[in-house]
Amino acid sequence: MDVVFALLWLLAAFLKGILCQGVYAPPAVRIIHSGHACNVEDERYSERVYTIREGETLELVCLVSGHPRPQIRWTKTAGSASDRFQDSSVFNETLRISRIQRHQGGRYYCKAENGLGSPAIKSIRVDVYYLDDPVVTVHQSVGEAKEQFYYERTVFLRCAANSNPPVRYSWRRGREFLSQGSDKGVEIYEPFFTQGETKILKLKNLRPQDYANYTCTASVRNVCGIPDKSVLFQLSNRTASPTIKLLVEDPIVANPGQTVTLVCITSGGEPTPVLTWVRNAEGLPKKSVLNGGTLTIPAISTEEAGVYSCLASNNVGNPAKKSTNIIVRALRKGRFWITPDPYHNDDNIQIGREVKISCQVEATPAEELMFSWLKNGRPLRSSERMVITQTDPDVALGTTNLDIIDLKFTDFGTYTCVASLRNGGIPEISIDVNISSTTVPPSLTVPRGKSPLVTQEGDTVELQCLVSGKPKPIILWSHADKEAPMPDGSMQTESYDGILRIVNVSREMTGTYRCQTSQYNGFNVKPREAIVELIVQYPPAVEPVYTEIRQGLGRAFSLSCRVLRAHPSRVLKYEWKLGTRLLTVGQFDTRDETEYHVRALNREGYGAYTCDITNEAGAGRCTFLVTGKAFGPEFYYDTYSALWQNKPSVYGFKLQWTQMNPNAVDRIMAYRLGIKQTGQQRWWEQEITMEGTIQKGELLTYNLTELVKPEAYQVRLTPITRFGEGDSAERIIRYSAPVNPHWSKFHCNFEEEAICMFTQDKTEEFDWTRHSAATRDTKYTPNTGPSSDRSGSKQGYYMYIETSRPRQEGDKARLLTPLFNVAPKNPYGNVATNPTYCFSFYYHMYGKHIGSLNVYLRQKSQTGQDSSVWTLSGNQGDRWRQARIDIHPTYSFQMVLEGVRGPGIEGDIAIDDVTIEEGECRDPPPNSNLRSLAPPTAEHIWQLCLTLLLVLAGHRR
Repeated sequence: MDVVFALLWLLAAFLKGILCQGVYAPPAVRIIHSGHACNVEDERYSERVYTIREGETLELVCLVSGHPRPQIRWTKTAGSASDRFQDSSVFNETLRISRIQRHQGGRYYCKAENGLGSPAIKSIRVDVYYLDDPVVTVHQSVGEAKEQFYYERTVFLRCAANSNPPVRYSWRRGREFLSQGSDKGVEIYEPFFTQGETKILKLKNLRPQDYANYTCTASVRNVCGIPDKSVLFQLSNRTASPTIKLLVEDPIVANPGQTVTLVCITSGGEPTPVLTWVRNAEGLPKKSVLNGGTLTIPAISTEEAGVYSCLASNNVGNPAKKSTNIIVRALRKGRFWITPDPYHNDDNIQIGREVKISCQVEATPAEELMFSWLKNGRPLRSSERMVITQTDPDVALGTTNLDIIDLKFTDFGTYTCVASLRNGGIPEISIDVNISSTTVPPSLTVPRGKSPLVTQEGDTVELQCLVSGKPKPIILWSHADKEAPMPDGSMQTESYDGILRIVNVSREMTGTYRCQTSQYNGFNVKPREAIVELIVQYPPAVEPVYTEIRQGLGRAFSLSCRVLRAHPSRVLKYEWKLGTRLLTVGQFDTRDETEYHVRALNREGYGAYTCDITNEAGAGRCTFLVTGKAFGPEFYYDTYSALWQNKPSVYGFKLQWTQMNPNAVDRIMAYRLGIKQTGQQRWWEQEITMEGTIQKGELLTYNLTELVKPEAYQVRLTPITRFGEGDSAERIIRYSAPVNPHWSKFHCNFEEEAICMFTQDKTEEFDWTRHSAATRDTKYTPNTGPSSDRSGSKQGYYMYIETSRPRQEGDKARLLTPLFNVAPKNPYGNVATNPTYCFSFYYHMYGKHIGSLNVYLRQKSQTGQDSSVWTLSGNQGDRWRQARIDIHPTYSFQMVLEGVRGPGIEGDIAIDDVTIEEGECRDPPPNSNLRSLAPPTAEHIWQLCLTLLLVLAGHRR
């Protein structure tokens, strides 16, 4: 008997666990719209299209179901380029874009995920409609026939406007409407390469009556209320394309700081051309002043030099363009180098040998560059022993050379290279070079103890190369072991004292660095170089840096801290602490992690555990917060008819939730419920005592009463264990006047796009379609389907299955009602007796190829097992009929309406006015095919097991 008793108890507990898991559900989403939609079309087999006028407000709502409450994210893909709108994704049910612009059209995705199954994703394409002002451009051609001695002048008027949808154009001459064939001298056509985008009016062999006012009207057929737009063009015998003149020189050479004025005037063109100025491919300088065709640039700088162009346009012929180049005088980058006698092996300067001094300057304009030489401050002229040459500025940068042949002691001294511009206006550049017995080529060395250089991450370090020689050259620093930029971002860093200073050095900067002499400001000889090795030490990087562990008293657990990387990596020590109390210390051997074990957690064992792993550079820390706090509750948002009202001024709300990971800590003894009106400061609190152990997924319920209409309330739930209070969760409860004040009746006539939260079963071949006879396609299949909704209105909506191609015989479409909860009859949440509900709907099955309409009952405790409760097949005539079915659910349930395609296209099946109400159906129609429900559910078995346990317990006494 004891064995049977134990087995029954285990079976009952197991079945209860299965039942509790049933409330968890993967996410499901549906997109509905509000705002200023022009039209929403459900394209039959592809996608939903939402049309909106530019400048209106786009508002899309992602209706979501599932438990735990799914997280919602909106993203966008436009055309072939994926982009994030408003600089980020939107984590909210409602996507709202005020004053939407054309570039914001595209496909918008709503993604919902709650960690169960795959994320649910729905999309809708947003089509932004707009119409810009049309523009008329005019072109003409002149043909000559020499034998007949006449000229033919043909004029083309082209009208174009940016729009969505494609624009339609119409032309008028004066008040006369022009069409193809209405006038032999007029042709209207669309160029093949711009089909649908432009409309060209061709005036052949121009006649006197063709000189008139022409109006082009662009229209998008008033879609989204967008009005037509027109443009007027006056064609006369004076109509001509623009011509212009520039009243300036080309090029213009100016000094820095000078004011430059560019003048452009029109010399012809009708209508009067509009003048604009542009610079290269860039914009004009910010400080420039534009007055008609005159452009003034005050205090010009070298950065503002370039080609400036004057453009003239009057939409007749091609725009006129004339350009001028502004050159701003400048001298930059003066440098020198000394070249020893190339006919000797050593690089020293010696008496009797040749030596060459070179001087280089960047000049603008290059042809104005002039050089002169001084020796000890006195002018120096070219001679047989002192040869002065200068490179062609058109071939290379401006360079001058001073060749000293057969160096003598008297040649020692200071040589000065002076660079200037022929027309002056800017300061000269002078470069001094000393030639003496102490002028020697450079050498490079690394100071003792400076390589390898060991430092720690975050420090400031100086890499040093000692340079000797006269004159001292510039030192170039670069990576020697890899092609990588230096800390300042360049591939080479210049140094005048041989020191490379790196601030806040990082581990990635470890490596070898090359210091090298530059040929500039020094000897033009083979570069000298040296190598410096840099070693950056850094403390251990560990994981996890921080983690929270929730545990109940008396339980065992382990903590592990792992080293990811460290330098040096050999000498690593670890130290475990709880708060400030030392637990254990040690040293790593070959492993890269350390563990700490707690055999049985006591109250003193709660707190922050730290593991410090150290090397010469510092320490890395793992932190583990061990707590007995319970996880937060998960509010259940899919409660059907959670709000009720039975008094004029107050309402009630059924608050439901599950507990996240209830077994992670000690048993939850109670919940602290806090509630306040939104906008108020004061909280009202009370405790909800919990009996027994809460199972994972168990749906808990508490009824809130006496809530004042129409106020919204903020609700806070906090679990309480022996440890104390756990994590809180909050939600908002809002009052909304229910369509049906009692759950006793649910009714849906599909008039709203949200279709009462019905959903499509995406595992089947196709979907049900919401439809209205007033919007039915003129190409619809005759002899099938309703001509109005159930009430007889052609504007009313209903749901139907479209059986035209590509549908095949046997294809199914399934429509699911919302999930309904069976209201508990006692405070313990169990259903005392099996309730009865009446499920009714109207159906229309007209056509010679009608298939089948089936109805199933789906209960939450019978996942994957739908019970057939009604079926009907074949042609039932061109009329709406009603079906009523008694159902007896014992747990949360849905009704499934399944349409099956028949052998041909004349097989559309429609439904309307779906109702669920408490109580038995009053008068079931004779053609309904009632079937028995599914076998007893796990809840039945649970109750049966409890009853049997009580009997056995009484028997044992």
